[in-house]
Formats: sequence, structure tokens, C-alpha cells
Amino acid sequence: MRQKKFFLTLLLVVGMASLTTAQTESTSVFNFLSLPSSSHAMALGGANVSLPDDDASLFFQNPALMSNVSDKSINFSFLSYMQGCKVGNASWIKSHRERGTWGVGAQFVSYGSMREMSVEGVELGEFSAIDMAISGGYSYALTENLTGGAVGKFIYSKYGSYTSVALAVDLGFNYWNDDENFFASLVAANWGGQVKAFGDKRERLPMDLRLGFTKQLENAPIRFSVTFVDLLRWKSSDYYSTSGELSNGRIFTNHIVLGVDIMPIDVFYISAGYSFRRAFELKAAGAAHGAGLSFGAGFQLKRFNIGVAYAKYHVSMPALMVTAQYHL
Repeated sequence: MRQKKFFLTLLLVVGMASLTTAQTESTSVFNFLSLPSSSHAMALGGANVSLPDDDASLFFQNPALMSNVSDKSINFSFLSYMQGCKVGNASWIKSHRERGTWGVGAQFVSYGSMREMSVEGVELGEFSAIDMAISGGYSYALTENLTGGAVGKFIYSKYGSYTSVALAVDLGFNYWNDDENFFASLVAANWGGQVKAFGDKRERLPMDLRLGFTKQLENAPIRFSVTFVDLLRWKSSDYYSTSGELSNGRIFTNHIVLGVDIMPIDVFYISAGYSFRRAFELKAAGAAHGAGLSFGAGFQLKRFNIGVAYAKYHVSMPALMVTAQYHL
């Protein structure tokens, strides 16, 4: 009965999100919600909803993955994004009885201080800008091989004297087959709307539908992941292009993120990933080397995990992310 309710809820949310997206333009606010929250996910291309890790920061990628996290885990991540920006998140996971798991978390992006200019070009002083989201959610083992989860978000942005508030929800499912070392997940992310807009016009959130698969080879310490992102947007106008319309092949590949893990020992991994859309956008902006690629490594010990990842999200500088977790 509970499994049926979860699937019906997810179908309703996805349907409403698709309808809303079809009636709006591709631009959106609160895009910081799409930044990677986990160094391991970032190393695998920046988006991964099916990673079977004991990693509390994956709470932000797929709420159903909370069930994989050890009881009483606290996690911190920090991302060096662009010059002057500070990006980070924190999460706490707590088991609830035999099948449930609670989770809370916070994300923030601080853009530092910037000069405020008048229309005439006169400097008026300085202002600060910040984005943040506070989340709380629950996951439940629906069957021995299927977990569902939901996360509610309170989102707040302040850019000088302008502020905006929004409410959103993430819904996710995770299926696994231990015999085949196979994992599959579906996530409807950032479905909601602004309670208070920056101005007179309300803008949409970066709603997303993601489908991911992870498979570990039977006789080798290698694990592959493929994640399909932005499944609510399939028009050429949804992508930045200076050369007009995109081909159908380019539109399709821009929805794919690939990743691979090599695990020479149980407690250590090396990862690499490739995002077709990020590569396309960076090359269009003038980046020649490393566009779309990401790399990382980490240790997953009994009570302490740490990981680091490298990728490029802007032509001016690379990004480095560190994630640390401790099981109390």
C-alpha cells in the first residue's frame, strides 16, 4: 500500500512538473540547487542519483539514498567554485526503526561583496549576495529492494535589497539488486515555486527529472554509472548555442552524464566522469581543455570518509570539492 502511494505521488509530481515546464521558458532562479553536493558525485560527472555510497551528502542528490547511510552520520562539503564565491553544504542522517531514515541538511552559496552602481555609472557602495536552502526529509524501505524518499526545502536568496523565498520538494526512488551489483534510481527534483519573488514576476525553480543506473562488474573492481538529467527539457532553445538550432543527436547527448569508479581496495576509490552538456557549454564559452571532464578519489573507512574532486564549471578557473563524513 505504501509503495503504491509513493509511486502515485511521484507520477503526479512529474506530470505537474512537466506541464509547468512546458509553459515556461528555460531560464530559472535558484540554480545553485543544481551544483554538486558530494565530491564523489562531482568526480562522476557532477550528477549521480544511483550511487550506493555511505555518503550523507547524497541526501541532496536523491532522498532515497539516505537509507544507505550509517546511523548518526554528519557530513560537510566545501566547493571552491569561482573567485570570491564560497559554496558548501552540511547534512545529518539518523536511522528510524528498521526501515526508515531521517535526514536534515543545509546548502549555501556566498558571492561575497560587490560594487553597487547606479544607472549613470556612479558607485553607490557595496552589497552582498547569498543563496541558501534548508532541507528535511525521510526515506523508507518499501520492499527488500526498493526505497522511496522525500525531502522538503525552504529556499532563500538575498541580492542586496532584493530577496526571494521559495518552497520545493524532491522525490526519489532507489532500486538495487545485490546479486547483480546493479542500482537504478529515479528523482524528481526542485518541484515547487516562489512564495516571494524578487520583483513583480515570479520565476520558476530549476525543476529536474533524473534517471540513473550504476553497475559494478562481477570480476573486476570497476563500477560504471550513467545518469540522464534535464529530462523535462528537450528543446534546442534550452541550451546555449551561438550557432542556431542544435541537432537531435546533440540535444540527446546533452542529457547524459557518464562516470566510472575504480576500487583497488575496499576502502579506496578513484573516479572519473564526463558531462556532455557541461562540455558543450564550456566549449561554446571558449574553454579548450578539460571541458566536461571531472576526476576524484576518496577513502571510505569504518567511521570516517573523505573525498576530493576536480572539475571545471567556469572558463576562468577550475573547481575543487572536499567532502568529509564522520559516523558518531
